[in-house]
Amino acid sequence: MHSFIPPERFFPYLSWTDIQEMPNKENVVIIQPVGAIEQHGPHLPLIVDAAIGVGVLGKALAKLDSSIPAYALPSINYGKSNEHWHFPGTITLSTETLTATIMEVGESIYRAGFRKLVLMNSHGGQPQVMQMAARDLHVKYGDLSVFPLFTWRAPNITKELLTPKEAKLGMHAGDAETSLMLALLPEQVKLDKVVAEYPPEQPQSTLLSWEGQLPVAWVTKDISKTGVIGDATTATKEKGDRILESLSDGWVQVIRDIYHFQPIRRD
Repeated sequence: MHSFIPPERFFPYLSWTDIQEMPNKENVVIIQPVGAIEQHGPHLPLIVDAAIGVGVLGKALAKLDSSIPAYALPSINYGKSNEHWHFPGTITLSTETLTATIMEVGESIYRAGFRKLVLMNSHGGQPQVMQMAARDLHVKYGDLSVFPLFTWRAPNITKELLTPKEAKLGMHAGDAETSLMLALLPEQVKLDKVVAEYPPEQPQSTLLSWEGQLPVAWVTKDISKTGVIGDATTATKEKGDRILESLSDGWVQVIRDIYHFQPIRRD
């Protein structure tokens, strides 16, 4: 049941009396991984985002100093993935359903006495949902600190391992995700089906981009025939191992910082 998560760090393995008697609950870090079940091209399984989140978190929790109390909740594997729903197999929740799920999980964690909740999101289509839910939870419970974080934004070396084009335009099922999956679930990667496909280039004169400062809304079929937005042909397990080590080191630092975080009180 705990997958990549160390069993001693897996929240559901605790009993209710373990939680009742837990000391210093206001500083215990509770981490909710949030992924997606969605297409990732012909070479990767649907579970990529959920697997990456739990894989990175599990590695980080195994490295984390045992003196820092931190626990992983079971992953929310379904996400808001309607940008991919033209590709068979994608399962999507609405913004409202995902928000309600996050809110109710947060409320349950709060009732148990915890005051630090991390939303560890690994799907690029829903950071805004995490941010809005986090703000609403904090508005409702002023002493609950909620951290809406994206897995790939912890300090890591990934971009150093990619070509300049991939670092700029690779967004989905490309080198980084494929390499990391080769490290986490290599038997689920179909190397004979890897492809490279980038979105159409925007005119150099425009300020607009597919992602970034001034984006346009798109769905995957607008910019990709295969479901890949990047170059999966350059992926290797060696790169994946390095990405996993780097990302998990970054998350050790993030969890440590959240444990020591002291909210501002202006009652």
